[in-house]
Amino acid sequence: MKLKITPIAAFQDNYIWVIHNDEHAVVVDPGTAAPVNDFLAAEQLNLSQILITHHHWDHVNGLEALQAEWKCPVYAPLDSRIPGDLTIVQEQQLVELPELGLTFHVIETPGHTLSHICYFNQDWLFCGDTLFSVGCGRMFEGTAEQYVKSLNKIKALPPETAVYCTHEYTLSNLEFALSIEPNNQELKAKKQHVQLLRQQHLPSLPVKLSQEISMNPFLKANQLEMQTLTQQRFSCEINDEVTCFAMLRKGKDIF
Repeated sequence: MKLKITPIAAFQDNYIWVIHNDEHAVVVDPGTAAPVNDFLAAEQLNLSQILITHHHWDHVNGLEALQAEWKCPVYAPLDSRIPGDLTIVQEQQLVELPELGLTFHVIETPGHTLSHICYFNQDWLFCGDTLFSVGCGRMFEGTAEQYVKSLNKIKALPPETAVYCTHEYTLSNLEFALSIEPNNQELKAKKQHVQLLRQQHLPSLPVKLSQEISMNPFLKANQLEMQTLTQQRFSCEINDEVTCFAMLRKGKDIF
């Protein structure tokens, strides 16, 4: 049976990703239960498992209701702030989803939060709020050094990897990236493309990792050109990849 991946829109800009075939479904980061249950009912699917990337309310608030109804296992990082009956997973562990014939590798990616994890299966990356299209998550708990190390783990994945983020932030991220690189034609073309998608109420996701490595300023913090542009944009001293990332993140926070 062919697998599909469907985004369920939630709140203002969240996506709850559903991986499914004709019978079973796995959901990633259900911040609310009602739209998930509506989708499952409409598609006549059974909820087999839930994957959680981190503890924030807009990723876990639907968890307990869904688990109570479907009696399904929940895979999550070790974090007391995540509710429910959890199967704790950590770096390099495998998550088996037999109903869909899938196996995910767990990647620990501290930065946005200290316990954040991602799920990777050679083709897809479900990365929560660690990476966005042309952006990354706010640094709520981790350090710049931790976040850079986490993003470098993602950069090392196969370039054809499809990246499934959990927020529709692409246009605002493009505006920030263009404030750093105003003459970048690839960013300008991407902005036009995403504007067309959003006008049709279509998601800008997933994105190819290779495209992110090419365009995302937070993934280019190791490049001398990005370090020079960042130093010029914010009138600050940039010494290396970590100080460049930290300044970009600080700049995006107030953009």
